[in-house]
Amino acid sequence: MMEMKVLGCALLFPLQLLFCLLRAIVRFFTRQKRRDLGTDVVLITGGGRGIGRHLAKEFAKQGARKVILWGRTEKCLKETCEEISMTGTECHYFVCDVGNRDEVYQQAKVLREKVGDVTILVNNAAVVHGKCLMDSDDDALLKTQHINTLGQFWTTKAFLPRMLELCNGHVVCINSILSLSSIPGAIDYCTSKASSYAFMESLTLGLLNCPGVGCTTVLPFHTDTEMFQGMRVRFPKLFPPLNPEMVAERTVEAVRTNTAFVVLPWTMHFLVILKSLLPQSALEEIHKFSGSYTCMNTFKGRT
Repeated sequence: MMEMKVLGCALLFPLQLLFCLLRAIVRFFTRQKRRDLGTDVVLITGGGRGIGRHLAKEFAKQGARKVILWGRTEKCLKETCEEISMTGTECHYFVCDVGNRDEVYQQAKVLREKVGDVTILVNNAAVVHGKCLMDSDDDALLKTQHINTLGQFWTTKAFLPRMLELCNGHVVCINSILSLSSIPGAIDYCTSKASSYAFMESLTLGLLNCPGVGCTTVLPFHTDTEMFQGMRVRFPKLFPPLNPEMVAERTVEAVRTNTAFVVLPWTMHFLVILKSLLPQSALEEIHKFSGSYTCMNTFKGRT
């Protein structure tokens, strides 16, 4: 009896895969039902500048009830908060270093008391040291891991339990294509983003049977912000940096359609496929051709 059951499952499995593939194709070509953000309280870490600032503006534009900003620089947070408030959306900011576990838990408590329950958490805060391993300062390496990776553990642990109680929530991670294809000269950043990707992949699978709670991981190519200022690719017209406004728009769209993973631009899917198929020597030639071996030589972005 057990053998027949196993055989039945084995025969049904390819059909299930085919059904999932067809459903994904249909989703791609049809307009999906979108989440109404009118009751959502959105928290964006690293929300004072860069992609975070554009995310705050986009969530407000799409009708979020409240937008909360976390970050380390009060001046940037205040400016962005004022800009959002002028559009008519309620906005608050709190100075918080997500790399500091105790600070995250304390500020999460303050946030809940002053603003209410967070229903959309956007883990966007990140830093990059921009050096090879032997030139990197130990404290700088630790800082990158604490903010880019461990910070997501602390923020998610702080807000996910209430989302599960409410059966209403979404956890978002602004990751990077470098989590799937690393480059020299940014070993701290690539490592932290690869860890972050694994964290989100595991979290997404773990929440499959949790109604009303979802995850979105966004993996953009090099984006035109001050964070990676000075980074140069060999063929900028062939591989132009992404517009942060577009990244924000696609992120909010993915949240509203409950899309688990978004690669920007879509052509980066080919890089992931090639990495799985080609030998290492061929991949090295691709890196040389694209200039990724030397793109960080002119890096002068912020940390």
